[in-house]
Amino acid sequence: MAEIQLSDVFVEMADTLVDDFDVLEFLHVLTERCVQLLAVSAAGLLLTDQQGTLQVVAASSERTRLLELFQLQTDQGPCVDCFRTGRPVSVVDLSATGRWPRFAAAAAEVGFAAVHALPMRLRSEVIGALNLFDSQPGALDEGRLRIGQALADVATIGLLQQRAIHRRDILTEQLQTALNSRVLIEQAKGVLAERLQVDVGEAFALLRSGARSHNRRLSDLAQAIVDGSEPLPPEPPAGRPG
Repeated sequence: MAEIQLSDVFVEMADTLVDDFDVLEFLHVLTERCVQLLAVSAAGLLLTDQQGTLQVVAASSERTRLLELFQLQTDQGPCVDCFRTGRPVSVVDLSATGRWPRFAAAAAEVGFAAVHALPMRLRSEVIGALNLFDSQPGALDEGRLRIGQALADVATIGLLQQRAIHRRDILTEQLQTALNSRVLIEQAKGVLAERLQVDVGEAFALLRSGARSHNRRLSDLAQAIVDGSEPLPPEPPAGRPG
């Protein structure tokens, strides 16, 4: 069953890599599938922008996104080191390591005890890092690490292939558009959270659900919600106030 599920995920990711695919949705799916397949608590993804600066572009949970942002703001942590060296970084017990004290403390505050960072790299080109977080100390076995790296490799190849198909700078443009869209999406999350009286995690889930059900890009729906042209927001979950 695990082998079938793994095959299905790779097929799903390959099917997503078509012309004009939604980069943000693709990367969010990647983080979610990592959590499901690798039995970790959360996953986050960092990519470089036009200036070569790391940015948070996807995370499986809101607390993970905030921790990744903190890591970039303090410029210290295993994910930053992974990107800079192009090599995996595994910390099986953050409380026992003397490295990155501020990151370790912040991770503990949100319930993470271990982290495993995998480079998004093709040959000598490193475009980001895929980061796996766990609530319990411990190592990832070799099999799960290989699967995680394979997922990161598939995503990297897909993103770089888009650039090769169109023109050399298409990846930079797409990633920059995705990074710009993040600001808009964060604004839309805030609007929905206030309008529907839900937390920001639920607001983002509603935003994604609405985009999928109407076959729209996340950024387009976010823009409509922020500027008020969307007549009604997505319905809140059953039992939640509207």
